[in-house]
Amino acid sequence: MSFKEILFDRKFIPLLRIRWTGQLTDGIFQSALASFVLFSPERQADAMSAALAFALVLVPYSIVGPFVGTILDRFSRQRALFFANMVRAITLGFIALLIFQGHTGIELTVFVLIAFGVNRLILAGLSAGLPLVISRHHLISANALAVTGGSVWVVLGGGIGLGIRKVLDSLATADHADAIIISVAAFGYLSAALFTTLLRRDEIGPLPHEIIKASFTQGLKEMREGIRFLENHVDAARGIAAIAIQRGGLTALTLMTLVLERNKFNDPLDTEAGLAGVTFMIVTAAVGFVVGAIVAPYGVRKVGRHRWIRLAMAAASLSVIALAIARTPLTLALTAFFTALCGQSIKVTNDALVQSKIDDIFRGRVFAVYDVVVNFAIVFGGLLAAFLLPANGDTWTLPAVIGIGYFITSTTLLRPSKFFIRSE
Repeated sequence: MSFKEILFDRKFIPLLRIRWTGQLTDGIFQSALASFVLFSPERQADAMSAALAFALVLVPYSIVGPFVGTILDRFSRQRALFFANMVRAITLGFIALLIFQGHTGIELTVFVLIAFGVNRLILAGLSAGLPLVISRHHLISANALAVTGGSVWVVLGGGIGLGIRKVLDSLATADHADAIIISVAAFGYLSAALFTTLLRRDEIGPLPHEIIKASFTQGLKEMREGIRFLENHVDAARGIAAIAIQRGGLTALTLMTLVLERNKFNDPLDTEAGLAGVTFMIVTAAVGFVVGAIVAPYGVRKVGRHRWIRLAMAAASLSVIALAIARTPLTLALTAFFTALCGQSIKVTNDALVQSKIDDIFRGRVFAVYDVVVNFAIVFGGLLAAFLLPANGDTWTLPAVIGIGYFITSTTLLRPSKFFIRSE
C-alpha cells in the first residue's frame, strides 16, 4: 500500500483528521504563546524566560506520561479524545481571557500546564488506536505519514497565527492580538472534538476483552517494568538515550534561535521582524524534518539501522559546529535544516529499532520510559541554553558544547561494539 493509498484509507482518514486538526491548532496556539512570552514589546526576552517557557510546555508531558497508558487501557479512547479536546478548547478560552486582561501570574501558568498536559493524552490515544484501523504491515508507513504530516501542520498553524497577528497589528494591542489568536485556536480544538464524534465508541479501542483493571499507580509500576526490559535490550536503550541527547541539543539550539532573532539579527524593538525570523527558521527546520523522514528508509537499506543512527548523529555534530564558527542568518538556517534532518532521520529509525525489540505486551511501558526520558532531556537542554547564552544569543560556546556532545554520543554511546553487535 502506497502513502497515497494510506492517506485515503477510509478507516484511517478520521484519525488523521482529528490529529492534523489538533496539530494545526497547536501551531496557532504556540505561535500566540511564544509571541506573548517572548515577543511582546512590553517584555524583555532572554534565554532564561525562553527556557522556562519550554519547561512549562514539556514538564506536563513528563508528569502525565506514566499514567496515559493506564487511562487509555481502561476507558473508551474515542471518549477520551473527545473530552480531552473539549478540555483544551475550554482551557484556551480561559487563557485568552487572562491574556486579554494582561494577567501573567500563576493562574495563567496553571491553564497552560493543563492545555499542554492534555495534549499528551490525545497523541497517545491516537497512536494506540492506529493498529485497529490499519493493518500491522502498514503501521510504519501510517505512523510516518501521521507524525511527519503532523509536524508540517504545526508549522502551517504557526504561519497562520503569524498571519492573523499581522492583520491585527493596526487594530489591537499585542496582548489583545495574542488573545484573539488563542480564541481562534480554541475553536480549532473544538473542531477536533467534534471530529471524534464521527468515530464509534469502541472503534479505536480498547475492545471489551482488552480493558484491564488497574489503579493509577500502575503507571509507575509499568515504567519500572519498561526500564527492566530495556536493561535486556541494550541497543534499544542506547538508541533512546541518543534520541534524548539529540532532542535536548535541538531544544538548546531552538532557544538560541529565539534569542538571536529577537535581540541580535533584528532590532529588539521590532518584535514583528524577530517573530518573522523565528518563523522562517522553524519552516526551514520543518523541511529538514520531512527530508530526514524520507531519506531514512534509503539509508537504512544501505547500511542498516544501527549504523545509520550512528552516522546521522555524527553528521548532526558537524552541522552544529558550523554555527560555532559563525553566527549569521545563513549559518543558522543551514544548521536548523541539517540538524532537523539528521534528528528526524535518527528518530524515525530508532522508533523502528525500539519497536522491533519490544514484545507487544511491553510496548506501552517502554514508550512511556522513552517519552519521559526524552522530555526531561529537552527540559535540560533548555536550562543549558539559559546558562550559556548571553543576552543577545551570540556565543560559540553553546553550539560547540552541543556539537561535541553529538560527536561523543556517536563515537562512544553508539560505538559498534556496544550498540550493534549482531548482524542486521
